[in-house]
Amino acid sequence: MSEKPEKQAPRHPWRENIEAITMAIVMAVMLKYFIVEAYKIPTGSMQPTLMGNDETNIKDRILVDKFSYHFRKPKRFEVTVFKYPLDLSKNFIKRMVGVGPEQLKIENGDLWNRPDGTQPWQVLRKPRPVQLETWKELHPGMGGLPGWKALGGASSWSTLEDSIDASGTGSLRFPPSGSVMDNYRDGYPLAVRKEIRSNRLSARHPVGDLRVTGEITARAGCESVTVELREGSRRYRFEFPGPGADQQARLGISAKEAVRTSSSALGAGCETVASDAWRLGAGDTTSFAVQNLDDVLQLEVDGEIVLELEIPAASDQMSCVFLHLKGAGAELEDLMVYRDIYYLSDSVKRAEWDIPADHFVMLGDNTQDSSDAREWMLERIRYPRGEGGTIYRGNLRTHNINPRRVQGGPEGTVLWFRDEFGELHHWPAAETERLTPMAVSLVPRELVTGRAVLVFWPFKLSFGLWRLEWVH
Repeated sequence: MSEKPEKQAPRHPWRENIEAITMAIVMAVMLKYFIVEAYKIPTGSMQPTLMGNDETNIKDRILVDKFSYHFRKPKRFEVTVFKYPLDLSKNFIKRMVGVGPEQLKIENGDLWNRPDGTQPWQVLRKPRPVQLETWKELHPGMGGLPGWKALGGASSWSTLEDSIDASGTGSLRFPPSGSVMDNYRDGYPLAVRKEIRSNRLSARHPVGDLRVTGEITARAGCESVTVELREGSRRYRFEFPGPGADQQARLGISAKEAVRTSSSALGAGCETVASDAWRLGAGDTTSFAVQNLDDVLQLEVDGEIVLELEIPAASDQMSCVFLHLKGAGAELEDLMVYRDIYYLSDSVKRAEWDIPADHFVMLGDNTQDSSDAREWMLERIRYPRGEGGTIYRGNLRTHNINPRRVQGGPEGTVLWFRDEFGELHHWPAAETERLTPMAVSLVPRELVTGRAVLVFWPFKLSFGLWRLEWVH
């Protein structure tokens, strides 16, 4: 007797498709709200770390990790996405610089903190990956920008953009006169920089924190190559002995005051630190980097930090760079000068915070053009007027943006106001009462949603630009 075939369940392709689509939607929603999400950078508040520029139409796309903060606290200097406290319908992205509980302040363009009011202030030092992210290239002598000025015997040297053929003893200076300033366009790639409009706050402050990088190929008779960073009356010298130096010569860092006063912060004479015996090899190419950052001098050779010297803070930020060569000379290639972020603060922009636990201070890397914790103000409108009215709160934006007064119409002048939840209201202006605005500069933990991890777009052939990099 033959077996009867098993009866198959009737197929319903439409139901299977609905189930598949539903699961795809659920997974997409879970991915977006709990794991990772892509954002487009609309403004320049984090430039050039993250670029959002209308003039060039370069608007970075970034991936944001929304998963990590479910299991750990946000960390200082992370580039963070959060709900804007003054308009919760918007996401902002800034660098987290203040982490409560602590006190935080801006002084001479740097960030300082202390756990409470009884301890001395200390400068905040960025981790190395963040340092490398936030240095702004100055491109001496490239793209029509000011270059190196020859001093003494250097007038016969050959200079071409970022390379120098130094024959004999002499010196170079950058900038040619004055100080390195906080130019608004510093840090952009050269092709992009030319298209960026400057800013009214550009180049108003000298910047003391500088970095110089390059490659040295010394001739046999070269006695020394010295990079000198100046900060006010201070002289920070980074010595590279050449093949023609004494066999016991050493790499060294020295810091001294050119003009000694009773208030000089450096000790008597000069503070120094040196390596074991070391010399540049004749004809060998050695990469180097020297920097003054957050009151620490560092000297690097072939990508490794070999010397450090901690120094007291300097109030005078006037700065420049000198290159001194002694002996037969050397070739220097890929020379680049960088400056640090100079955080602005004035009578309008706030410069000091008391931060409670689970609250944070967020600042933009583009400190000259960033709506951040230095100036957030909460507008308060009561409607109708009088004690019985309801108080509405929202982001105060000056120049008649929010609140906005519109004249004319049957009701006369009307006040339009967007509140902290993103809802738009309008009332007869005569029936409203404007209360004193409040400074709201802290972001509570519950509004922090994720951290930026990767820039993955755009690719701009016209600028030779490919934006694919990790965010630090």
